[in-house]
Amino acid sequence: MSKGKLLAVSIVWLLILAVGVITWKTIFAPAVEQTQAELERQEAERQRKEREEALKKGGSNSHYRSQVNIALDGFSGYAVLRSPEFEETLRQQGIKLNLSDDGANYPARLESLKKGTTDMAVFTIDALVKTSAQMGDLPATIVAVIDETVGADAIVAYKQAYPNVDALNDPATKFVLTPDSPSETLARVVISRFQLDQLPANPFIEVRDAAAVLERYKQAKPADKLAYVLWEPFVSQMLKNERMHVVVDSSRFPSAIVDVLVVSDDFIAKNREVVRQVVEAYLKANYAYRDDSRRVQLVIDDAAAGGSPLTQDQAVRLVDGVWWKNTQENLAHFGARSGDKLPHIEDMIAGVTAVLRESGSIEKDPTDGNPNYLYNDSILRDLTDFQPGVESETIRGTAMPKLTDEQWNSLVQIGKARAPTLVFARGRASLTERSRSLLDELAGTLQATRYYVIVRGNASLQGDLEANKRLAEQRAQEVERYLVAQGVDRDRIRAIGVEPSGSTSVSFVLGEVAY
Repeated sequence: MSKGKLLAVSIVWLLILAVGVITWKTIFAPAVEQTQAELERQEAERQRKEREEALKKGGSNSHYRSQVNIALDGFSGYAVLRSPEFEETLRQQGIKLNLSDDGANYPARLESLKKGTTDMAVFTIDALVKTSAQMGDLPATIVAVIDETVGADAIVAYKQAYPNVDALNDPATKFVLTPDSPSETLARVVISRFQLDQLPANPFIEVRDAAAVLERYKQAKPADKLAYVLWEPFVSQMLKNERMHVVVDSSRFPSAIVDVLVVSDDFIAKNREVVRQVVEAYLKANYAYRDDSRRVQLVIDDAAAGGSPLTQDQAVRLVDGVWWKNTQENLAHFGARSGDKLPHIEDMIAGVTAVLRESGSIEKDPTDGNPNYLYNDSILRDLTDFQPGVESETIRGTAMPKLTDEQWNSLVQIGKARAPTLVFARGRASLTERSRSLLDELAGTLQATRYYVIVRGNASLQGDLEANKRLAEQRAQEVERYLVAQGVDRDRIRAIGVEPSGSTSVSFVLGEVAY
């Protein structure tokens, strides 16, 4: 093609393009803009009419920019979530609080989180793991620790029938409890920590709630082989009978019964700032009740509002049995502080999951060995510099006091720890590789209890008796040294040699200081 023809074609195409642009600007663009403007006008008109209708009905524009729906139940440990301080703090931030009591129906609670009808909820860690396993899904994540029961849940029985935990090891023993509750968790923890191998295959009698446990006790006879697992204030009511006593309570098993605040994965993805403000508001409200006297009054008022009034003594006992976690303790649990001895939330989840699996409560770990899937630490990491009030908060101690020789000698033996059999070579006190592996597991179990530990070494009857006594003590000391090296507090463990009985192993006895 000649240069002249090429120039002519180019000019023609430029003219066509120019005509197209002019046509778009003069005809189509104004039409599109007019249509868009009309749509915006219609939307503005619709909103204006809605406001007018609202005003005609006496309404106004909402003060709230968002709302949060939290599912929970009537447990007094959740009183701060129902407190005026919590609601008011959220209101000041433009967040409307909606609380729904589902009567501790944990499967329904988790399902509502999955469907989005609930935004946040309260669970015990064990309930969250168990219901997640049943659902086969992880629709919610932990964002804060609310409390830990340190005596509010207990196994109560007749002193004569069950003087200690060892006495529970009977084929006729039955635990009367509420299924899918902290009481069931406590029973399963006790079974997993103590040597209770004589219990029946299913040792549970399931009833509706703690009130039903109390009613079953009233109908029973002292000779019945029943242990009652329930929570405050029902524990105190049962203890009015001087023939009853607490065989074991939740104070002996740190991190076993822990209440946590969870949020649906969908809600935190869309409303992360709201979740942060809810957690912050809760920590502020909890700080407002840092004094026991205010906390007791809150619990009394909360119980009365819920239709289950408490006496002053019952409220005091309940407050003593619950450890409400403050900001600094939350930061420690979520790894946002270093050098603190409180367990990490990941280890707490893993420990509870192990108990549920060992006791047959769940067949499979819902996290497939990844407990980090069940918590989100980003919210608390955002609050590392947050201080809820003028007084600084501290992390409360968890160490057990050091005992005198007299206290060790008078230690009340509660029961034998569920522990592997460690076999020593004849005439030897050294640990085998297999024994070290078993002690590694036992160290974790012992650290998850708040009992003193007596390591009892044994030896053969053959040969020199005095030499065998020394060997028995050496075996116990070797085990003690190894467990301390694995993290067991030196002040709560003592090795002794017992009168040789022919065994070449050691045993572990858990005890408490005599009152």
